[in-house]
Amino acid sequence: MAYQDPKTTSVSDRFELVIEPGREFRNYWRDIWQYRELLYFLSWRDILVRYKQTAIGVTWAILRPLLTMVVFTAIFGYLAKLPSEGVPYPILVYTAMLPWQFFSSSLSECSNSFITNANMLTKIYFPRLVVPASAVIVNLVDFLISFIILGALMAWYRFAPGWQVITLPLFLSLGFLASFGIGLWMATLNVKYRDFRYVVPFIVQFGLYVSPVGFSSSVVPGKWRLLYSLNPMVGVIDGFRWAILGGEPRFYWPGFLLSLAITSVMLLFAFRYFRNTERKFADII
Repeated sequence: MAYQDPKTTSVSDRFELVIEPGREFRNYWRDIWQYRELLYFLSWRDILVRYKQTAIGVTWAILRPLLTMVVFTAIFGYLAKLPSEGVPYPILVYTAMLPWQFFSSSLSECSNSFITNANMLTKIYFPRLVVPASAVIVNLVDFLISFIILGALMAWYRFAPGWQVITLPLFLSLGFLASFGIGLWMATLNVKYRDFRYVVPFIVQFGLYVSPVGFSSSVVPGKWRLLYSLNPMVGVIDGFRWAILGGEPRFYWPGFLLSLAITSVMLLFAFRYFRNTERKFADII
């Protein structure tokens, strides 16, 4: 082979560029793995900042669902006298408050995550997906703290979970995906249309009353149960109750499968919309 002087050889002669379909997609997930320490850092930063200079600190993670449980128990349990499926009404409400509090807090913070970290987005490169993911992980920590009160309630009422408790990670994963999917979609829309920062609080407030938080889904007439399950949090909340409380053989699996399908579609749609908009973040944020 004849010698070629590097000074006279063009770059295209010395290097071969290979373009493969789907390579960008694989590289994106590889970048996320390489930047996993940034995910840990952002999550830890938000955990420290969340309760900084507060009088009672992480106790707020317990007080919010606990006070809501007291109000809902008084209204739906003692005044409306709705059925409790044979379990103490405070436990019935609190097992629903745990996933709902996790979802609502994750949605609120995830939807504002890009705006909150705008300076970082415009200065350095990193996979933008890390930002909303860290917001959801922070609320997962609050969820675990609030779970302590559930254990205390069950001990107070001498109520023990059944074998169904082993399925709890499944429903927690579904709640995580629902929170992240809807939150990612809202966060991406919020970058371009700041109106959505007013839409998210309405969704959270409205969703609290149309989700089976203060009552059991069994009060919904059978002919409307499948339609009611179009709300993805219905399957998550019903799953939590079935996993923790047990003793309910009539778990509505068609509703859970519908919630799972809706959550999967929303997550895929949100990720696709995010990827199509991500390149413009630095210009429009």
